[in-house]
Amino acid sequence: MTQFFKPSPSALGLAIKQICHKSILPISLFAVALPAFADEATNGVQDVEPETMVVTASTLKVEAPLAETPRTMAIVDQDNLDKNQFQKLDEALRYQAGVLSAPYGSDTDTDWFKVRGFDAATYLDGNRLFTTGYYVWTLEPFGLERVEILKGPASVLYGEAPPGGVVNAISKRPTDTPEGNVQLQTGNRNLKRIGVDISDYANEDGDVRYRIVGLASERDGTLDGTYNNRYYFAPSLTWDMSDDTSITFLASYKEDEGVPTNGFFPAYGTLIDTPQGKIDPSTNLGEPDYDINNNKQISLGYELSHTFNDVWSLRQNARYAYTDLLLRSTYAFGSETSADLFRGLIYRDGTTDTYSLDNQVTGHWYGDRTENTLLVGLDLQYYKNDSKENPWPNTMGSNMGTINAFDPEYGNFTPADPSLATHALITKKQAGLYAKNQFKFDGKWIATIGARFDEVDVDNENKTANTEEDVSDNHLSMSGGLMYLSESGLSPYVSYAESFEVIASIDPLTNKVYKPLEGEQIEAGVKYTPEFIDGYLNLAWFNIDQNNGLVSSIDGGSQTQAGKVTSRGVEVDAVAKPTKNVSVAFNYTYNDSQYKPSEGAEMTRSPLIPRHMASAQADYNLAGLGAEGLSVGGAVRYIGSSVGHTSTGADMLNVPSYTVWDMRAQYDINNQWQAQLNVNNLFDETYVSSCDYYCYYGEERSVIATLNYRW
Repeated sequence: MTQFFKPSPSALGLAIKQICHKSILPISLFAVALPAFADEATNGVQDVEPETMVVTASTLKVEAPLAETPRTMAIVDQDNLDKNQFQKLDEALRYQAGVLSAPYGSDTDTDWFKVRGFDAATYLDGNRLFTTGYYVWTLEPFGLERVEILKGPASVLYGEAPPGGVVNAISKRPTDTPEGNVQLQTGNRNLKRIGVDISDYANEDGDVRYRIVGLASERDGTLDGTYNNRYYFAPSLTWDMSDDTSITFLASYKEDEGVPTNGFFPAYGTLIDTPQGKIDPSTNLGEPDYDINNNKQISLGYELSHTFNDVWSLRQNARYAYTDLLLRSTYAFGSETSADLFRGLIYRDGTTDTYSLDNQVTGHWYGDRTENTLLVGLDLQYYKNDSKENPWPNTMGSNMGTINAFDPEYGNFTPADPSLATHALITKKQAGLYAKNQFKFDGKWIATIGARFDEVDVDNENKTANTEEDVSDNHLSMSGGLMYLSESGLSPYVSYAESFEVIASIDPLTNKVYKPLEGEQIEAGVKYTPEFIDGYLNLAWFNIDQNNGLVSSIDGGSQTQAGKVTSRGVEVDAVAKPTKNVSVAFNYTYNDSQYKPSEGAEMTRSPLIPRHMASAQADYNLAGLGAEGLSVGGAVRYIGSSVGHTSTGADMLNVPSYTVWDMRAQYDINNQWQAQLNVNNLFDETYVSSCDYYCYYGEERSVIATLNYRW
């Protein structure tokens, strides 16, 4: 690797260098047969310089400017993550058009978000993080360099997944030049946190680089008696084996231990007025001395890239992910008439194992008036969930009794007997072959077309009852798009995409495995990149239809399948930097989401999903006013009214709209030291974020003070 300087490894780098020299780095490569015409295509390559890449996303699996993509995408970059100091993944999505973040309030053990009215699949570095019931993989934002959101169905690239789209988090990995950061944080709810992020050379040539990210934190939850302690460690190593070949090894370990924040509240006392007033949002209706959430996560993976010639290249992503969960969470049933609530228990004790491998071959070549990019891939996934649990109505001998929401008394319950748990084993296997081609003509017209064939097998085994349900599905997914790039910066487009999802669990109302969910989206819009200002404006209209969609049952105890779910709406997204010291961002979403409870029934407005959402952000660097190093910023979030179920199903609950203000300030003390203050829900607004059968309070005011030492 040609360099203009000789890097000097740190002491830690020298230690890693010795390990690298004494160890054999295991590299598992899959054989990929390239078409015989690869070398012939090289001979016909025109001497045309590719245009400069502006903002690209690895979620698309090929490098292409987002402004030249006939789909809607958003990126939360490193600067956005740093200036907002998000503590959870769903917080990082709160300022994005079409995304409903944290509809169930603040939760210490799960990330909650909806994209265009539906769930979205979560990925880490292009590898699926499966969610089955309460077995979820949570991400630590301090270990991420950006988050990418591909909105709408994406099965052509990712196989079976919800129609909301893909949220792909990108891990921090070794940088080209040495850098480091030590971060200290404190704040309300007894926040204490220290983070370390170091990247350096592991050898004198600089072709082996490492990065170590570590964090320890503790913070109380929003409910009385709840808390979460976290330990996170993520090492990575990049080896540039040659000018054409590079491999990055990525690993992480995260452990959460605490009492879960189970924010399930009744409509009585939240939305519905009572003689006692409103229920205090910090009220814990569970059992803080009995409830527990212990979750360990381990991941090991690599990313390989190899360039064969000027046309063909190979990428391969592989990951193994493991979780170990013990969850006991007491919850209260909802009510519209009484503050005395019956209670139930969620119990999960088990593990998950996930193996994923994605092989991608990309060809990129030019003609006299054309530019062509071809992507061909083979994607393999395996998931296993081995669990001891109490699927409804199994109580495992427990009796959690009743509790008064205005005067809770704890300890009046019979604990569960773990020996009475149901032993469930769920496995899911997926193999997908896909291809996508993007064709550019005369630098003005862009056309994309894609297809994917998947074979998915889901096996749900109840080892206690010795019963088994198996679902196999073969599915062909299609996508396509057309965009025109005008000289004025206006780029209209239209696109079509499909999704399908195989649910690895049983519908408790039918005792049958859920039917596969199938969705399709039509999107039309315009992307505008003006020349007179640094910024862009995107406008998109979308229509998503899904068959066999999941909705909350009327009693709120489970999810059942509906005849049809639709979501249609409009998104506006604008970002501008009118001066070098000022940046602003604005987005607005209109989303009409409805579902048909059963065949022949009338379409009904979907719970949780507001019709109107908007947010705005502004940041101002005060250097022009003489305050060198000081910048201030603020944001406002508006979530329109929504609806929820009543226990009888006769009427719908009406959830009022709410507006939340956030602020931030940052001061660069010198080139290395930086102080920062972030306040979310500045005026400590008390509001109900949403309702389905339950109602959920939004997060109270959050104050975080940060001190960074960078080099």
